[in-house]
Amino acid sequence: MNRRDAVLALVALGASPFTAEAQQAGRVWRLGFLSTGSGPNKSVEAFREELRSLGYTEGRNLLTEYRWAAGKEDRLPELAAELVRLKVDVIVTVTTQSVVAAKRATGAIPIVMTAPSDAVASGLVASLARPGGNVTGMTFLSTDLAGKRLQVLREVLPKATRIAVLAFKGTSGEAELVLEKLRAAAQQMGITLIVQKENEAAALASAFASMQRERAHALIVQVTPFTFENRKQIVELAAQHRLPTLSESGVFVNEGGLMSYGPSLPDMFRRSAHYVDRIFKGAKPADLPVEQPIKFEMTINLKTAKVLGLTIPQSVLARADEVIR
Repeated sequence: MNRRDAVLALVALGASPFTAEAQQAGRVWRLGFLSTGSGPNKSVEAFREELRSLGYTEGRNLLTEYRWAAGKEDRLPELAAELVRLKVDVIVTVTTQSVVAAKRATGAIPIVMTAPSDAVASGLVASLARPGGNVTGMTFLSTDLAGKRLQVLREVLPKATRIAVLAFKGTSGEAELVLEKLRAAAQQMGITLIVQKENEAAALASAFASMQRERAHALIVQVTPFTFENRKQIVELAAQHRLPTLSESGVFVNEGGLMSYGPSLPDMFRRSAHYVDRIFKGAKPADLPVEQPIKFEMTINLKTAKVLGLTIPQSVLARADEVIR
Protein backbone atom coordinates (compact mmCIF):
# COMPACT_ATOMS: atom_id res chain seq x y z
CA MET A 1 0.00 0.00 0.00
CA ASN A 2 1.44 3.40 -1.01
CA ARG A 3 1.20 6.55 1.11
CA ARG A 4 -1.85 7.89 -0.81
CA ASP A 5 -3.77 4.66 -0.26
CA ALA A 6 -2.77 4.63 3.41
CA VAL A 7 -4.04 8.18 3.87
CA LEU A 8 -7.35 7.36 2.17
CA ALA A 9 -7.75 4.27 4.36
CA LEU A 10 -7.20 6.31 7.52
CA VAL A 11 -9.65 8.97 6.38
CA ALA A 12 -12.23 6.28 5.62
CA LEU A 13 -11.84 5.08 9.20
CA GLY A 14 -12.31 8.60 10.52
CA ALA A 15 -8.69 8.97 11.60
CA SER A 16 -6.12 11.62 10.79
CA PRO A 17 -3.12 10.33 8.78
CA PHE A 18 -0.90 12.30 11.14
CA THR A 19 -2.34 10.97 14.42
CA ALA A 20 0.63 8.66 15.13
CA GLU A 21 3.13 11.45 14.54
CA ALA A 22 1.10 13.85 16.69
CA GLN A 23 0.86 11.34 19.51
CA GLN A 24 4.64 10.77 19.43
CA ALA A 25 5.33 14.50 19.34
CA GLY A 26 2.98 15.11 22.26
CA ARG A 27 4.30 12.30 24.40
CA VAL A 28 5.71 12.95 27.85
CA TRP A 29 8.70 10.67 28.38
CA ARG A 30 9.35 9.33 31.87
CA LEU A 31 13.04 9.00 32.70
CA GLY A 32 14.45 7.22 35.74
CA PHE A 33 17.78 8.38 37.19
CA LEU A 34 19.53 6.05 39.64
CA SER A 35 22.66 7.26 41.42
CA THR A 36 24.77 6.42 44.45
CA GLY A 37 25.23 10.16 45.00
CA SER A 38 23.32 12.56 47.23
CA GLY A 39 21.99 14.93 44.58
CA PRO A 40 22.71 16.85 41.39
CA ASN A 41 26.25 17.94 40.58
CA LYS A 42 28.13 19.44 37.62
CA SER A 43 27.96 16.19 35.64
CA VAL A 44 24.22 15.74 36.21
CA GLU A 45 23.63 19.33 35.13
CA ALA A 46 25.65 18.67 31.95
CA PHE A 47 23.33 15.71 31.27
CA ARG A 48 20.24 17.88 31.78
CA GLU A 49 21.60 20.64 29.54
CA GLU A 50 22.30 18.16 26.76
CA LEU A 51 18.78 16.74 26.99
CA ARG A 52 17.42 20.28 26.73
CA SER A 53 19.54 20.88 23.63
CA LEU A 54 18.00 17.73 22.14
CA GLY A 55 14.52 19.11 22.65
CA TYR A 56 13.49 17.62 26.01
CA THR A 57 12.03 20.07 28.51
CA GLU A 58 11.26 19.00 32.07
CA GLY A 59 7.54 19.29 32.73
CA ARG A 60 6.62 19.61 29.06
CA ASN A 61 7.73 16.44 27.30
CA LEU A 62 9.98 14.95 29.99
CA LEU A 63 9.43 13.85 33.57
CA THR A 64 12.51 12.68 35.47
CA GLU A 65 12.27 10.49 38.55
CA TYR A 66 15.49 10.90 40.55
CA ARG A 67 16.57 8.31 43.08
CA TRP A 68 19.67 9.07 45.20
CA ALA A 69 21.27 6.40 47.39
CA ALA A 70 23.48 8.96 49.23
CA GLY A 71 26.46 6.61 49.28
CA LYS A 72 24.45 3.68 50.66
CA GLU A 73 24.77 0.97 48.04
CA ASP A 74 22.40 -1.37 49.88
CA ARG A 75 19.57 1.04 49.00
CA LEU A 76 20.10 0.70 45.24
CA PRO A 77 17.97 -2.47 44.70
CA GLU A 78 14.99 -0.86 46.45
CA LEU A 79 15.37 2.40 44.50
CA ALA A 80 15.73 0.52 41.20
CA ALA A 81 12.57 -1.44 41.98
CA GLU A 82 10.72 1.85 42.58
CA LEU A 83 11.68 3.10 39.13
CA VAL A 84 10.50 -0.15 37.55
CA ARG A 85 7.14 0.13 39.35
CA LEU A 86 6.80 3.67 37.99
CA LYS A 87 7.16 2.20 34.48
CA VAL A 88 9.80 4.67 33.37
CA ASP A 89 10.81 4.53 29.70
CA VAL A 90 14.57 4.51 30.36
CA ILE A 91 16.72 4.18 33.48
CA VAL A 92 19.94 6.22 33.55
CA THR A 93 22.59 4.85 35.90
CA VAL A 94 25.90 6.28 37.11
CA THR A 95 28.19 3.77 38.84
CA THR A 96 28.69 0.06 38.23
CA GLN A 97 26.69 -0.70 41.37
CA SER A 98 23.67 1.26 40.13
CA VAL A 99 23.82 -0.51 36.75
CA VAL A 100 23.86 -3.88 38.49
CA ALA A 101 20.86 -2.91 40.65
CA ALA A 102 18.87 -1.68 37.64
CA LYS A 103 19.78 -4.72 35.56
CA ARG A 104 18.61 -7.06 38.31
CA ALA A 105 15.38 -5.10 38.66
CA THR A 106 14.43 -5.25 34.98
CA GLY A 107 15.36 -7.00 31.78
CA ALA A 108 12.85 -5.01 29.73
CA ILE A 109 13.36 -1.32 30.47
CA PRO A 110 16.37 0.14 28.60
CA ILE A 111 19.29 1.09 30.86
CA VAL A 112 21.79 3.80 29.90
CA MET A 113 25.14 3.81 31.72
CA THR A 114 27.02 7.05 32.31
CA ALA A 115 30.20 6.11 34.17
CA PRO A 116 30.69 2.45 35.18
CA SER A 117 34.31 1.42 35.60
CA ASP A 118 34.64 -1.39 33.06
CA ALA A 119 31.36 -2.52 31.56
CA VAL A 120 32.73 -5.66 29.92
CA ALA A 121 34.98 -6.87 32.76
CA SER A 122 32.17 -6.19 35.24
CA GLY A 123 29.79 -8.33 33.17
CA LEU A 124 27.36 -5.49 32.49
CA VAL A 125 27.47 -6.03 28.71
CA ALA A 126 28.66 -8.84 26.48
CA SER A 127 31.00 -6.57 24.50
CA LEU A 128 31.41 -2.92 23.62
CA ALA A 129 30.40 -3.42 19.98
CA ARG A 130 27.46 -5.70 20.75
CA PRO A 131 26.25 -5.06 24.29
CA GLY A 132 23.20 -7.32 24.00
CA GLY A 133 20.33 -7.22 26.48
CA ASN A 134 18.86 -3.96 27.74
CA VAL A 135 22.06 -2.12 28.78
CA THR A 136 24.18 0.33 26.78
CA GLY A 137 25.83 3.74 27.19
CA MET A 138 29.24 4.89 28.35
CA THR A 139 31.97 3.01 30.21
CA PHE A 140 34.73 4.43 32.36
CA LEU A 141 38.33 3.30 31.89
CA SER A 142 39.38 3.16 35.54
CA THR A 143 41.12 -0.17 35.04
CA ASP A 144 43.07 0.89 31.95
CA LEU A 145 44.07 4.22 33.54
CA ALA A 146 45.24 2.77 36.85
CA GLY A 147 48.85 2.42 35.66
CA LYS A 148 48.75 5.86 34.03
CA ARG A 149 47.92 7.48 37.35
CA LEU A 150 50.92 5.82 38.96
CA GLN A 151 53.11 7.19 36.18
CA VAL A 152 51.78 10.72 36.67
CA LEU A 153 52.35 10.47 40.42
CA ARG A 154 55.90 9.25 39.82
CA GLU A 155 56.57 12.26 37.57
CA VAL A 156 55.64 14.59 40.43
CA LEU A 157 57.29 12.47 43.13
CA PRO A 158 60.20 10.68 41.41
CA LYS A 159 61.49 9.26 44.71
CA ALA A 160 58.15 7.85 45.83
CA THR A 161 58.41 4.10 46.32
CA ARG A 162 55.58 3.52 48.81
CA ILE A 163 52.14 4.64 47.69
CA ALA A 164 48.93 4.15 49.65
CA VAL A 165 45.62 3.33 47.97
CA LEU A 166 42.30 4.11 49.63
CA ALA A 167 40.00 1.47 48.18
CA PHE A 168 36.48 0.22 48.77
CA LYS A 169 35.92 -2.36 51.50
CA GLY A 170 33.26 -4.77 50.31
CA THR A 171 32.32 -6.97 47.40
CA SER A 172 32.68 -4.40 44.62
CA GLY A 173 34.21 -6.22 41.65
CA GLU A 174 34.87 -2.83 40.09
CA ALA A 175 37.23 -1.77 42.91
CA GLU A 176 39.07 -5.09 42.75
CA LEU A 177 39.61 -4.77 39.00
CA VAL A 178 41.26 -1.38 39.50
CA LEU A 179 43.42 -2.72 42.33
CA GLU A 180 44.53 -5.62 40.16
CA LYS A 181 45.72 -3.22 37.46
CA LEU A 182 47.40 -0.98 40.03
CA ARG A 183 49.29 -3.88 41.56
CA ALA A 184 50.56 -5.00 38.16
CA ALA A 185 51.72 -1.48 37.25
CA ALA A 186 53.30 -0.94 40.69
CA GLN A 187 55.29 -4.16 40.41
CA GLN A 188 56.71 -3.07 37.06
CA MET A 189 57.66 0.34 38.46
CA GLY A 190 59.20 -0.97 41.68
CA ILE A 191 56.51 0.62 43.84
CA THR A 192 55.10 -0.89 47.02
CA LEU A 193 51.34 -0.42 47.36
CA ILE A 194 49.84 0.10 50.80
CA VAL A 195 46.17 -0.77 50.36
CA GLN A 196 43.62 0.50 52.86
CA LYS A 197 40.05 -0.71 52.32
CA GLU A 198 37.31 1.23 54.07
CA ASN A 199 33.58 1.80 53.79
CA GLU A 200 32.88 3.68 57.03
CA ALA A 201 33.64 7.33 57.65
CA ALA A 202 34.43 6.62 61.31
CA ALA A 203 37.32 4.37 60.27
CA LEU A 204 39.05 6.89 57.98
CA ALA A 205 41.19 8.47 60.72
CA SER A 206 42.68 5.10 61.69
CA ALA A 207 43.23 4.26 58.01
CA PHE A 208 45.33 7.39 57.55
CA ALA A 209 47.21 6.68 60.76
CA SER A 210 48.05 3.26 59.33
CA MET A 211 49.29 4.84 56.09
CA GLN A 212 51.59 7.04 58.14
CA ARG A 213 52.94 4.07 60.08
CA GLU A 214 53.59 2.30 56.78
CA ARG A 215 55.58 5.38 55.63
CA ALA A 216 53.46 6.10 52.57
CA HIS A 217 54.86 8.83 50.31
CA ALA A 218 51.57 9.58 48.51
CA LEU A 219 47.96 8.45 48.22
CA ILE A 220 45.78 7.32 45.34
CA VAL A 221 42.06 7.64 46.12
CA GLN A 222 39.78 5.27 44.28
CA VAL A 223 36.59 7.10 43.38
CA THR A 224 33.78 4.99 44.80
CA PRO A 225 30.40 6.03 46.19
CA PHE A 226 31.97 5.93 49.68
CA THR A 227 35.04 8.05 48.91
CA PHE A 228 33.00 10.50 46.85
CA GLU A 229 30.52 11.08 49.67
CA ASN A 230 33.37 11.49 52.19
CA ARG A 231 35.78 13.40 49.94
CA LYS A 232 36.05 16.45 52.21
CA GLN A 233 37.10 14.37 55.22
CA ILE A 234 39.54 12.36 53.08
CA VAL A 235 41.22 15.51 51.74
CA GLU A 236 41.43 17.02 55.24
CA LEU A 237 43.05 13.86 56.65
CA ALA A 238 45.50 13.76 53.74
CA ALA A 239 46.49 17.35 54.52
CA GLN A 240 46.97 16.54 58.21
CA HIS A 241 49.28 13.66 57.30
CA ARG A 242 50.95 15.68 54.51
CA LEU A 243 50.09 13.06 51.92
CA PRO A 244 49.94 14.23 48.28
CA THR A 245 46.78 12.77 46.76
CA LEU A 246 45.81 11.77 43.24
CA SER A 247 42.35 10.65 42.19
CA GLU A 248 40.42 10.17 38.95
CA SER A 249 38.01 13.03 39.70
CA GLY A 250 38.73 16.76 39.78
CA VAL A 251 36.10 17.11 42.52
CA PHE A 252 38.72 15.91 45.03
CA VAL A 253 41.17 18.55 43.79
CA ASN A 254 38.57 21.28 44.20
CA GLU A 255 38.25 20.17 47.82
CA GLY A 256 42.02 20.55 48.32
CA GLY A 257 43.55 17.35 46.95
CA LEU A 258 46.74 17.68 44.91
CA MET A 259 45.92 16.15 41.51
CA SER A 260 43.42 14.22 39.42
CA TYR A 261 43.58 12.46 36.08
CA GLY A 262 40.71 10.72 34.35
CA PRO A 263 37.90 10.96 31.83
CA SER A 264 35.77 14.10 31.82
CA LEU A 265 32.61 13.10 33.68
CA PRO A 266 30.53 16.02 32.37
CA ASP A 267 31.44 14.98 28.82
CA MET A 268 30.45 11.36 29.50
CA PHE A 269 27.11 12.48 30.96
CA ARG A 270 26.46 14.70 27.94
CA ARG A 271 27.12 11.80 25.57
CA SER A 272 24.82 9.58 27.65
CA ALA A 273 21.98 12.01 26.94
CA HIS A 274 22.27 11.12 23.26
CA TYR A 275 21.71 7.44 24.11
CA VAL A 276 18.50 8.41 25.90
CA ASP A 277 17.41 10.44 22.88
CA ARG A 278 18.06 7.58 20.47
CA ILE A 279 16.18 5.10 22.64
CA PHE A 280 13.23 7.48 22.97
CA LYS A 281 13.21 7.59 19.16
CA GLY A 282 13.02 3.81 18.86
CA ALA A 283 16.57 2.44 19.02
CA LYS A 284 17.16 -0.73 21.03
CA PRO A 285 19.99 -0.83 23.64
CA ALA A 286 21.32 -4.10 22.21
CA ASP A 287 21.96 -2.32 18.88
CA LEU A 288 23.81 0.69 20.36
CA PRO A 289 27.56 0.06 20.87
CA VAL A 290 28.98 1.10 24.23
CA GLU A 291 31.30 4.11 23.95
CA GLN A 292 34.53 4.85 25.78
CA PRO A 293 35.68 8.29 26.96
CA ILE A 294 37.28 10.56 24.38
CA LYS A 295 38.00 13.53 26.63
CA PHE A 296 40.41 13.26 29.56
CA GLU A 297 41.22 15.90 32.15
CA MET A 298 44.07 16.62 34.52
CA THR A 299 43.53 19.04 37.39
CA ILE A 300 46.31 20.33 39.65
CA ASN A 301 45.98 22.34 42.84
CA LEU A 302 49.07 24.55 43.17
CA LYS A 303 47.86 25.87 46.53
CA THR A 304 48.03 22.37 47.92
CA ALA A 305 51.42 21.78 46.26
CA LYS A 306 52.79 24.89 47.97
CA VAL A 307 51.52 23.78 51.38
CA LEU A 308 53.16 20.38 50.85
CA GLY A 309 56.40 21.99 49.68
CA LEU A 310 56.15 20.38 46.25
CA THR A 311 57.16 21.79 42.90
CA ILE A 312 55.06 20.46 40.04
CA PRO A 313 57.28 19.84 36.98
CA GLN A 314 56.56 22.11 34.04
CA SER A 315 56.09 19.04 31.84
CA VAL A 316 53.15 18.03 34.03
CA LEU A 317 51.70 21.54 34.36
CA ALA A 318 51.72 21.90 30.59
CA ARG A 319 49.36 18.91 30.29
CA ALA A 320 46.90 20.16 32.92
CA ASP A 321 43.42 21.16 31.80
CA GLU A 322 42.81 23.12 35.00
CA VAL A 323 45.29 24.61 37.45
CA ILE A 324 44.00 25.94 40.77
CA ARG A 325 46.29 28.74 41.94
